[in-house]
Amino acid sequence: MMKVCISGLGRAGSQIAKYLLACDRVDLVSGICSPTSTKAGRDLGEIIGCRAAGVPVYPSDRIESCIFNTRPDLILDFSNAAAALKNAETFFSLNVRVVMGTTGFSKAEEAELYALADRFGAGLIYAPNITRGVSTMMLLTELASRILTGYDVEIIEMHHKRKVDIPSGTASKLADRLRESLPVGERHDVPVSSVRAGGIVGCHKVMLVGENDMIEISHQSFSRNAFAEGALFAAEFIQDKTGIFEMKDAMNLDGILMDYLNQSSDNPPRRFALV
Repeated sequence: MMKVCISGLGRAGSQIAKYLLACDRVDLVSGICSPTSTKAGRDLGEIIGCRAAGVPVYPSDRIESCIFNTRPDLILDFSNAAAALKNAETFFSLNVRVVMGTTGFSKAEEAELYALADRFGAGLIYAPNITRGVSTMMLLTELASRILTGYDVEIIEMHHKRKVDIPSGTASKLADRLRESLPVGERHDVPVSSVRAGGIVGCHKVMLVGENDMIEISHQSFSRNAFAEGALFAAEFIQDKTGIFEMKDAMNLDGILMDYLNQSSDNPPRRFALV
């Protein structure tokens, strides 16, 4: 059974830990928190409101001890951009695969993360939003933007009031994908509006607006278990691989799309002649 360590025990990380403790497909062996956190040295089960689970929590300045003592095969990282980038080098150097669900990376930090993974020949899935629904939404959005040329495109993202990074990593990635899907001479920044209010888990909307009609593609997370399900899916994909991947690779979205197109070409539309 795959052994997993979770780095970052905030809202998302804690919910994922609770999900994994109840899951019989992986063995959650340890957690990592910031060096100043009161969670260090405690049992992860007790931290998340469950009974003691025998899962130790280490401060991030003792990552080597965490890896050597608990021997995880894989790290699920849901910390913060600065800590995640610093810790990733240690994870990669110790030959531990990483599912990076942390958000808030700048373009330069993303490039640095990829360079680190490449230098160590590591296994990495980078997914600012790790839900399978969002990955599907991204594919649908790209297809719609290529079909509806000339339509204006806007993104709205909504999260709870404690979320720091604005816009969200998912919204930024959506904007990048949409920009790249535009014809070369028409590429421009895609406007993103952000809402931080209440306890919204996560909502992303893409509007493609023409003069006379509009298409809206949206995704909403009802529970942070959506992140946990996606994290487990990604972990099971990367556990025996090296290289740099995204959720679309784990889900084989390109392959599914090609299969659909090939199937369509094998069944051409019927043509009827007027008599």
